[in-house]
Amino acid sequence: MVPRIPVSVDLVVLTVRCQALSALVWRRDRPPYEGHWALSGGFIHLDEDLPAAAARVLAERAGLPGAAVHLEQLRTYGYPDRDPRQRVLSVAYLGLAPDLPASTEAHMSWQPVSSLPGMAFDHRRIMVDGVERARDKLEYTSLGAAFCPPEFTVADLRRVYEIVWGRTLDPRNFHRKVTSAEGFLVPTGRTTTRDGGRPAKLYRRGPAVLLHPPMPRSPKETPPAD
Repeated sequence: MVPRIPVSVDLVVLTVRCQALSALVWRRDRPPYEGHWALSGGFIHLDEDLPAAAARVLAERAGLPGAAVHLEQLRTYGYPDRDPRQRVLSVAYLGLAPDLPASTEAHMSWQPVSSLPGMAFDHRRIMVDGVERARDKLEYTSLGAAFCPPEFTVADLRRVYEIVWGRTLDPRNFHRKVTSAEGFLVPTGRTTTRDGGRPAKLYRRGPAVLLHPPMPRSPKETPPAD
């Protein structure tokens, strides 16, 4: 007999809130792992594919219906003891977006990634993999702009990189790299003084998917001060 193993979708949804890389999680109120933080997730329906299941979980379980979230498949987790109740396969998705609103579900909340050392099931491992994927993709894709509003300054974008990478970046060097990357940023022709000082140019995300040249994380950069 072929074994029937349930398949779930779990979401690592990341955004930048209050100057911190934050994840959408909920605190379990029942065993197993009662009191532990957990990712939003749910079992796939027999009549839906994986992307549709991820979109449904984002709307119904994560409480972000209609949110403009970049969703991509992260990886599959299937070792036998990941759930003490039964054998379950999980297909994890990574979601990235700018400063998202509070979830419509009362039990969901945004928590800084740094404050989530212990989580239910294998969700800490999934979270770490999601954060590392986000950090890697900022090196060679334009996904960093997915954390920004529709119009942003280079300083806004630099702060995203600093928060996600966990290190300070040289402003002039960063400005040179992002403005010279083909198709990364498109000038809007407008400026802003919201940060004080001289007017800063506003940009929007360009058509580029991959960065040419890429922006590898430099080991010489230092973590930002607390």
